[in-house]
Amino acid sequence: MSTREPAATRADFFHFHAIETRWMDNDAYGHVNNVTYYSYFDTAVNHYLIAQGALDIARADVIGLVVETQCRYFSPVAFPGTIEVGLRVGKIGTSSVRYELAIFRKSDDVAAAQGHFVHVYVDRASNRPVALPDVYRRALQPLHAAENSN
Repeated sequence: MSTREPAATRADFFHFHAIETRWMDNDAYGHVNNVTYYSYFDTAVNHYLIAQGALDIARADVIGLVVETQCRYFSPVAFPGTIEVGLRVGKIGTSSVRYELAIFRKSDDVAAAQGHFVHVYVDRASNRPVALPDVYRRALQPLHAAENSN
């Protein structure tokens, strides 16, 4: 009897970001290398934050530092292809956010991989944690799983 949690589905996520896989993403085994999934996660989150006006990567006084990551793999993805990264927020803390993500092949309803990472938001100059700015809270509220469960 397996105790492994099943793969997530598209219905579990509130936002999707499409990414074209690249030739360099594949490894010697002919599929996207495991470390590349973290790049996809990071791209989806930061693209969302920039689009929402929360993150100014060049001038922001507050930046997010990754302090925890995890990814589970269910089936491979490869170049060429389009993936869609599902995004939701599992927890919004005082100075941290837990982003939950999944990688879907463009036509699949079940995740090929899923995971999370935690950003601690810090003052850019001091690298000390700060309270999550309101602009982030407003941007993340629509993605917050607790707020969107019915």
